[in-house]
Amino acid sequence: MYRFLLSRQWVILTLISLLLIPTMIRLGFWQKHRYEERSARNALVAEALNAKPVPVEQVTEPGHGVTRKERYHTVTATGTFDTADEVVVRRRTNSDDEVGYHVLTPFVLADGKVLLVNRGWISSDGPSQTAFPKVPAPPGGQVTIQGRLMPDETTAASGIKDIKGLPARQIMLINSEEQARRLGKQVLGGYIQQTAPEPKGATPEQISDPGKEDAPLNYAYMIQWWLFAAGVPYGWYVLVRREARAREEAAKEQPAAEAEPAAAV
Repeated sequence: MYRFLLSRQWVILTLISLLLIPTMIRLGFWQKHRYEERSARNALVAEALNAKPVPVEQVTEPGHGVTRKERYHTVTATGTFDTADEVVVRRRTNSDDEVGYHVLTPFVLADGKVLLVNRGWISSDGPSQTAFPKVPAPPGGQVTIQGRLMPDETTAASGIKDIKGLPARQIMLINSEEQARRLGKQVLGGYIQQTAPEPKGATPEQISDPGKEDAPLNYAYMIQWWLFAAGVPYGWYVLVRREARAREEAAKEQPAAEAEPAAAV
């Protein structure tokens, strides 16, 4: 009754089923790892955002690489903005996905070290892409600021190509080592996204808090793939039984069909 399983069609179908099961199981484990990674990332971000603000020089120093645990930690700094060496970061978007610039202003601390401050987003509605845009001035004199500590940007991490030969005072990536060479000063590792004080007129538009990654979605995909893996052998079994019944019914009908002409004679 089940000799049809040796046919070419059923051998191919069975092999495909056997390949699908471990593939779907592996995809389920991959989604499990993504769920765990995203959950851990969300926990780190929440811990950093909720931590008590500390002076920036307690967390970073010149040449320091900001770690994943330090990222988004709120830090404070007291000093003065150096608008003469201010630059803009090209091809950045705001919360509405409008393309513009981020304003990167050196912030000189009391000991002469420099903290790079991303003051936020401005529109690129200028006379041209080569001209330096009109940037709202930061507070003058000595001021205390607060912001989220961020690691240096790289092409590998961000996917942004570090294009050379840009117009004056325009950059693609925020990198403390490159800015230290440009400024000829000691620059603290990483940079901060300024959160306080808020700018007058709400411009530059400060960067919003990082959102949570959708870890539960990966968990749902994990369950889905494993259900698919369990469903493959069940589906194969249903198809086999259906084929066997169809062949069994065809075999019963065949003798009856052959007997009818004999009865008529």
